[in-house]
Amino acid sequence: MPHLSTALATCIDRRPERVASLTVTAAPTVRPIDPDEHLAFIRRQPSASFLQTPAWAKVKPEWHPESLGFFLGDALVGVALVLHRRLPRINRTLAYLPEGPVLDWSRDDLSDLLAAMTRHLQTGGAFAVRMGPPVIRRRWEAATVKAAIADPALTRLGDVPADEVDPVGTRVVELLSRTGWIHQVGEGGFTAGQPQYNFQLPLPSGEAALLKGMNQLWRRNIKKADKEGVEVSVGTREDLGVFHTMYAETAERDHFTPRPLAYFQTMYDALNADDPDRMQLYLARHEGDLVASTTMVRVGTHAWYSYGASTSAKREVRGSNAIQWRMMRDALADGASVYDMRGITDTLDPEDSHVGLIQFKVGTGGQAVEYAGEWDLPLSRVLYKAFDLYMKRR
Repeated sequence: MPHLSTALATCIDRRPERVASLTVTAAPTVRPIDPDEHLAFIRRQPSASFLQTPAWAKVKPEWHPESLGFFLGDALVGVALVLHRRLPRINRTLAYLPEGPVLDWSRDDLSDLLAAMTRHLQTGGAFAVRMGPPVIRRRWEAATVKAAIADPALTRLGDVPADEVDPVGTRVVELLSRTGWIHQVGEGGFTAGQPQYNFQLPLPSGEAALLKGMNQLWRRNIKKADKEGVEVSVGTREDLGVFHTMYAETAERDHFTPRPLAYFQTMYDALNADDPDRMQLYLARHEGDLVASTTMVRVGTHAWYSYGASTSAKREVRGSNAIQWRMMRDALADGASVYDMRGITDTLDPEDSHVGLIQFKVGTGGQAVEYAGEWDLPLSRVLYKAFDLYMKRR
């Protein structure tokens, strides 16, 4: 039998190895953070959606905002802007994260992070969570989209074999499907929702390469606008009024409901309070007449063409092409790597009026992309079912 001192020595020798083997990584936690800490995290990222900045809460006053931080121990590894919409007469909310949260979606512990988020929101009274993970599933090059539009056998972009399938986006969709999240199809919900299909232009190293990537019609129209003397300038807040007049005209012509002028004034003030150049207004004039006007938003290396308007008069001077060309060049000069032309539908039917918008964007030589889309997680099955029935009957 070994001496007691020998046995103790043996245990002591083995203790460090045993302690090391029992080391446990801290479980992720999610808790409210200050908007300044939220914004500081956004500024450290190469890119994040402007819909996830704390400033966006000021643009949506009908929602109650909450800034959340995702923590591993004391380390902040993600943030989210959550917009809460309360059910009438019931102290429960739909928690909405537009194009969020801001996380590394390739993380191995993604499921744990999302679970920590939903536990926090459920404790706070949410009956359901809706989010739109900012991850791309598939990409189609411009040439592929153009060929698909010309093929009568193809009616939906989603049916066209993609040029690239992103493994992270695929994994995220599989994870959400497996853990009880419900994919939202169409425009239903408390808001119109964010588009699942977008058109993006990866920005090359210089203007010459950018112009070369466009099709012949785009290059010809840019040249024509220049020859006709179209001048594009960056406007100020005071110019939002003339933009809105043209925007309302565009809404009537294209049959959509316009937002009020106050919405754009609030958006301009809120976003530019974070960064003086976050939102910019562009004006295209021909011989003193306003022919097109647009807004652009930039966060990090991602720039978005967010709203556009044009007049029915003088369309032949190609103001829309001129103003897009100026925004693309400014985004490139400011260090952006992506110029995002925002939503497209997935229809390829030549009889559908939306195809014209796709063809306009395809001419830039960029890519159609499919995001993961928006997903719901019911936290109260009864309330969620009642909410879903209510929205379907509206």
